[in-house]
Amino acid sequence: MPMHPAAPEDLSGLVDAYTQTAQAIVDLAFPCTDRDFDKPTECPGWTVKDQLSHIVSAESMLMGRPDPQVEVPDHPHLHSELNRAIEAGVELRRPRPGSEVVAELQTVVNRRLGQLRDLRDNEPEDLDSVMIEMPPGPMPLLKALRVRVNDLWCHEQDIRAALGRPGNLDSLAAATFCQTVMDALPMIVVRRAGVPTGRVVMIELTGPVVARTGVRVEEGEDGRPHGSLMFSGGTDETGPIPVIGKTTSIQISTEAFTRRAAGRRATSELHYSVHGDDEVARRVLDALVITP
Repeated sequence: MPMHPAAPEDLSGLVDAYTQTAQAIVDLAFPCTDRDFDKPTECPGWTVKDQLSHIVSAESMLMGRPDPQVEVPDHPHLHSELNRAIEAGVELRRPRPGSEVVAELQTVVNRRLGQLRDLRDNEPEDLDSVMIEMPPGPMPLLKALRVRVNDLWCHEQDIRAALGRPGNLDSLAAATFCQTVMDALPMIVVRRAGVPTGRVVMIELTGPVVARTGVRVEEGEDGRPHGSLMFSGGTDETGPIPVIGKTTSIQISTEAFTRRAAGRRATSELHYSVHGDDEVARRVLDALVITP
């Protein structure tokens, strides 16, 4: 079945997703107490205040106002140079009170959303030619917006889980994150999970974002396993795909699916149901993480 709600693909829709998520984070942050700021989140090593600090740092950088250099200690949750680079903005703000970080967040978000609205209202004729400087390197505008929507929404959910304030699991940004994971399924199923040729893996999201898709593993021209992405009704862009071989179907909620894809929860902590091979399902869910 098609994803519902559908993930936005155009500039206007992505700006809307960005705006809704950024404003939700500000709304969550504003009433936080010192005790709230210190609550640990499912993002390893980060408190609620650390999450807000990261968002401020990332959005400031995108506005061309990068943080000053700061030395980052060897925290146990840092496992790569990318993690260390991301941590710098958090480390810079650790001595500051949470209320000060929230004030900075409000200012940065207002300015950033103003930039994005101006961009939307004066949309360039050739969007593919507009490049945005991102931490891994320059990206086309729409791709960069999807990356930032995914990151913002993921951290919004981190904050919500820590504060016990669930929400926005049916938002445009939630659909964007789910679509990103679904698009990566062929790589996840074949390369990471090592599902053998002749198998089919289906994933059904039971809501609030609802979708059903999967991957058929077949032998490619090079003799190696290749994943064909299956869409609504078991079809791809060329027409119906006959479901052959052994099929494993995983039914899982939006919340459990996205928390696993964000690397926040282990497969053993999830509630899901399987029709087919339990071991294949576990391997796919173990391999589902798409965040750095």
